[in-house]
Amino acid sequence: MGTSLDIKIKRANKVYHAGEMLSGVVVITSKDSVQHQGVSLTMEGTVNLQLSAKSVGVFEAFYNSVKPIQIISSTIEMVKPGKFPSGKTEIPFEFPLHVKGNKVLYETYHGVFVNIQPQKGKVTPSPVDFTITPETLQNVKERALLPKFLIRGHLNSTNCVITQPLTGELVIEHSDAAIKSIELQLVRVETCGCAEGYARDATEIQNIQIADGDVGRSLPVPIHMVFPRLFTCPTLETTNFKVEFEVNIVVLLHADHLITENFPLKLCRT
Repeated sequence: MGTSLDIKIKRANKVYHAGEMLSGVVVITSKDSVQHQGVSLTMEGTVNLQLSAKSVGVFEAFYNSVKPIQIISSTIEMVKPGKFPSGKTEIPFEFPLHVKGNKVLYETYHGVFVNIQPQKGKVTPSPVDFTITPETLQNVKERALLPKFLIRGHLNSTNCVITQPLTGELVIEHSDAAIKSIELQLVRVETCGCAEGYARDATEIQNIQIADGDVGRSLPVPIHMVFPRLFTCPTLETTNFKVEFEVNIVVLLHADHLITENFPLKLCRT
């Protein structure tokens, strides 16, 4: 005798928001009739945190706070004890998506160190103008050896709708050294921890070239980056973890000088 069980969700794209109804059917298929002690269905939503390899052993107290954080849990009894007939039996179900207490139903997301199983917000544009010169750079050991350059530009907004591209413009006003390339580097920053300490890990998730070769001076270079759907999520900040994003504008000169300007981003889904 062989019996199989399958759960089918009615909504094809499987995307739900808090307050909506999750519905579907449980399909039980058996060659013969089957005696059972009842059927119940449980829905859970959790946030799982884990330390990166380089942080293990650093924060011993963190292991206690790294347990999965449950944000939604619901159980329904579908069928009381009895017998299923041979063939296929379909049992419909409905779950209201209500969170536990004051928890937030975060968007499903799988990062390197933060995984969220199952937010909308308003985005206020925050344009940023920037000027990059040898004097504005940080973490420079021998500033006097740097070639002279002047780079201006702007990002249309660092508060970004995740489904829309990051846009702006960059202009090389002056550079003594020839330019090899200009790139946009998208970085995801995942922070996990507790009161005793935090582990922070930055991961490059996308790198695109927006200019190749010695860019003409005073020539506007468009900035356009689409956020990768599988590696981004709305910016999150909670008691035990944060998921943040940054973009680096990277200018590589022929003299093997690397110019990097960092801009924190706030991603949101509207």
